Amino acid sequence: MAAPGNAQSNTSSTQRVKVYCLDEDGKWDDRGTGLRSDELGLYVVDEDDHETLLVHRISTDDIYRKQEDTIISWRDPEGSTELALSFQETAGCSHIWNHICTMQRNLHFSSLNMNTELRELPDVDISNLPQILEIVTESGIKDQMRLAGLMLKDVKFFHNLMNVFEMCEDLEKLDCLHMMFNIVKGIS
Repeated sequence: MAAPGNAQSNTSSTQRVKVYCLDEDGKWDDRGTGLRSDELGLYVVDEDDHETLLVHRISTDDIYRKQEDTIISWRDPEGSTELALSFQETAGCSHIWNHICTMQRNLHFSSLNMNTELRELPDVDISNLPQILEIVTESGIKDQMRLAGLMLKDVKFFHNLMNVFEMCEDLEKLDCLHMMFNIVKGIS
């Protein structure tokens, strides 16, 4: 088989899916047809003998691809294998695709752990630009709200930022100007 195709069956169920694995010859190997379960990942059980066809924990990495309306494929980083799910119906594929996207967002946001002890911003001067840049660029949504509040609370923050910018420009410190650019970009 050149590529995974749509799962064929007499029963009409969005739960049915074929599992494929790319073999060494670059051909898709049909591992079986089963019913999928999507509690914490991708889990497919054979519809005939109830053997496990697939267990895959959803990753935060951008490894998943939706192809056509009924196929989801990815390269499993742990097993270094190419996998594909071919759904009998578009609705089943869309449901799992939305589930993958939701799980990735949830996993991504729960893994963001910027310094939760951030109570005040460092002084704005040339020596602290790397630290300010790190705080601005590595903050999650929740931390960005706190960061914005801290910036607005410090009435001199933006004034001092402009002074440092002018100083860097006068001294022709391109690396500092680049950091300033990324700080402002990260704030906006």
